[in-house]
This record gives sequence, C-alpha cells and structure tokens, in this order.
Amino acid sequence: MKMEFTVRSKNGVPIRLTIERWIHITEEHSEMAGYYFEVLETLENPETIYEGKLGEYIAIRKVQKEKHIVVIYKELDKNDGFVITAFLTKKKKQFEKRRKKLWQQ
Repeated sequence: MKMEFTVRSKNGVPIRLTIERWIHITEEHSEMAGYYFEVLETLENPETIYEGKLGEYIAIRKVQKEKHIVVIYKELDKNDGFVITAFLTKKKKQFEKRRKKLWQQ
C-alpha cells in the first residue's frame, strides 16, 4: 500500500509527500523525524516562498524561536507536485540574500 499526504501550495497545486520520500528525508536529516505534519503545514501556510535554482520552490516557516522548517518542492503542472526534501535551519537570512522572494505572508 502506497501512503501519502497531499496539500495545496500557495499556487493551488496539489503537492505530494509520500512515505518513501519522508523516509528518505528523515534518513538524511534525522532531526526532522518528529516534524511530518509541520512539513505539510509549511507547504500549505508558509511564511515565505523563495525561487529555487532549477524551477523548484522553497517554502519556509518558523517552528521554534530560532528554527525554521525549509521545504523544497516542485510543481510539475497545475495538478501535480511533490516534495523534494525538507530540513531545519537557523539561517533563514541566507535565503533572503541568495534567492528571489516570490511570496511572503
């Protein structure tokens, strides 16, 4: 059985987060293990969205005083998208300096 959750991005595109992708994320970033639903929340209600280098989007949302969840995702078309990766950072300002801001809350 294939399990996944789907939420809508700010562009209204359904973004998939499969269990297989989640396992990959938590293997690479073990600190993310307890943040599954926060990742979905970041996709649906980000504080800021930046442009990636290869057409992907970078959604960011604060989860603790100095920690932000970063979710990188791709919108394939208006009906499909998927999560590439997610991680925690204390360095939100690095995105402000290096990336074009597409949307802010």
